[in-house]
Amino acid sequence: MSIQYDKELKIFSIQMQKSSYVFGLNERGTLQHLYWGDPVIAQDCASMLHSKFHSSFDAGVEREVEEYSFWGGLTYIEPCLKVRWDDHVRDLHVMYVDHQIMEKDGTVTLRITFKDKAYPLQVQLYYSVIPEYDLIERYVEICNTGTQEVILESMQSAAWTMPHLQDYRLTHVTGKWAGEFQLRETLLSEGKKVLESRRGFTDSHANPWFVIDDGQATEDYGKVWFGALAWSGNWKITTEKTVFNHVQVTGGIHDFDSEWILGPGEHFKTPVFTGGYTAGGFGEMSRHLHHYQYDYILPCKEERKVLYNSWEATYFDVNAKDQMALAEKAAKMGVELFVIDDGWFGQRNHDRAGLGDWSTNPEKFPNGLNELIHKVHDLGMEFGIWVEPEAVNPDSDLYRQHPDWVYHFPNRDRTELRNQLVLNISKPEVKSFILEFMSDLLGNHHIKFIKWDMNRTITEPGMKDHPLHRQKEIWIRHVQSLYEIWAELRRRFPHVEFETCAGGGSRIDLGIFQYADQAWPSDNTDAFDRLSIQEGFSYVYAPKMMTCWVTESPSGMNRRALSLQYRFHSAMMGALGVGANLNEWSEEQIEQSAEFIQLYKQIRPLVQYGKQYRLQALRKKGVTAVQYVNMSGEESVLFAFLQSQRLGEPLPRLRLQGLQQDKLYIIDQLPGVWSGRALMNIGIELPLRGDFDSLVYRVKVKE
Repeated sequence: MSIQYDKELKIFSIQMQKSSYVFGLNERGTLQHLYWGDPVIAQDCASMLHSKFHSSFDAGVEREVEEYSFWGGLTYIEPCLKVRWDDHVRDLHVMYVDHQIMEKDGTVTLRITFKDKAYPLQVQLYYSVIPEYDLIERYVEICNTGTQEVILESMQSAAWTMPHLQDYRLTHVTGKWAGEFQLRETLLSEGKKVLESRRGFTDSHANPWFVIDDGQATEDYGKVWFGALAWSGNWKITTEKTVFNHVQVTGGIHDFDSEWILGPGEHFKTPVFTGGYTAGGFGEMSRHLHHYQYDYILPCKEERKVLYNSWEATYFDVNAKDQMALAEKAAKMGVELFVIDDGWFGQRNHDRAGLGDWSTNPEKFPNGLNELIHKVHDLGMEFGIWVEPEAVNPDSDLYRQHPDWVYHFPNRDRTELRNQLVLNISKPEVKSFILEFMSDLLGNHHIKFIKWDMNRTITEPGMKDHPLHRQKEIWIRHVQSLYEIWAELRRRFPHVEFETCAGGGSRIDLGIFQYADQAWPSDNTDAFDRLSIQEGFSYVYAPKMMTCWVTESPSGMNRRALSLQYRFHSAMMGALGVGANLNEWSEEQIEQSAEFIQLYKQIRPLVQYGKQYRLQALRKKGVTAVQYVNMSGEESVLFAFLQSQRLGEPLPRLRLQGLQQDKLYIIDQLPGVWSGRALMNIGIELPLRGDFDSLVYRVKVKE
């Protein structure tokens, strides 16, 4: 079994394919972290399990490495759980009760139960093991076993303790609209580095994951420790280094402006915080996370279809005739899924009105949506549609009828962003409204795909008709209600696939991916800019989950002109889509696009299910190269991009990865035969020239 408990030593050890995670109960009853890294056994760590004293000012130093930090007594690090009792005591003193090792559907889980010494509170720590990917899923369940309410002021999912390293380098991403998922590195000194969102959803300014190494790890080599949080609301990951060189990474629901009232007999379950270790560098970390998502997270195993989205062709000027004309051109290209975007409903002729009135506009679609849907099906494509159910325009029938359905404070202006407000979806009547109109839409039309957008952060977080002392529950209740809505829709309409979209790059996390099949990583579709966005995305999230569009040249984002080949190559590294105005494309462009789409369909299993290798990063060499390899190592596809060629300098040879050493390989477009050993150790020359050149090579075992 992958989890063992040594009763004599009081040590828990979690054994995975290439790593061990060890902690135990010391003489004070503290659950003390001991080890995380290459394989060891419990006895190897026994000498580390004891309390530590430095001075009267630094007593209980071992609590800096507490496995889950309960706020109370001799602890001053970032707390995992902080509560307030009905008698105003703000302190936890928990005792170990028991533990249980369980197995269900092949997954082994450890549950450790604690209870407070004086108050009726039970806390259960959960560890579920994914041994093949050296991952542990952690979360906590808190239960009020008394008769009075308990106020939860902070309830984090886990604290990950790092081993002693000479240096600690934190890798994460940051960004903004049109510039998401930009990689950053920083060496940690004493104190805290906080990654967070306080905007109501996951946010594009930071994404809820971290990587720690000693500053020497590379893409291919080195020990890295990492984690990703499954939560789509306000979140916080705190990396704290103490003067004793202890480093803990604590993460979960953000405690800013947030409280949860736990009533008698009620339970609260924190989101899952998945952590892992590998000695194979950042690349192996990503591959473990990608395949963990394929095997354990994503709701659908099907390939992502090649889609066309009509937004940039028509914007709000949507009508049946023009959409059918676009559908005909998309079908000629080999598109499999035709999606209409904003503008099909209510008085939605611009972004200032109509949002919330989810009935088909009779002037734009005099025969209803089914006329277009039938046309799309006749052309051999599936049909998809855009919605934004959580928001409303003040200029809408819905808002005029229900002005109190939005988040707001009395006697305060209601801030409008993109001319809209956010609905309080935790209200039963609002939740029912969304489920009803979505069920009508999906039940009365043959729709395969929903693009669920959210273009509004939350402001004035007041919940009318919600008890005064529960107002700070808004941030959690919104996410819980969102998950419940998506879960119910997927139950009612299991054939429908969902894309999470939030203004580009927001609401992308392991929580929403339990319900969403793919994500929109950025509104910036410039093919060159997308290379860095897609690189940052790929550190944690799998290529199959990343929607990538081919759009116009010059780009509307920055007026950069790029070839059709370059734009397709960039977008083919994820779930391929096209978002250009096909009415302005020549027949030659349509035919060329059809060839690229046909190529993508041939390599799609490699891109969407293979192992990804980031061979070279643009920020280091001016060349981006990414390789996808099937599980046997017998077939691969290589993408390479040159930003610009300078001073006549030759490009370095590119060494491939993931192949079989002794197999012989052929590369389409290149003469000759290569051994896997030669391709991986000697490499190939890249015939890229000039500015913004690109290539795709298919590599296969010679038959």
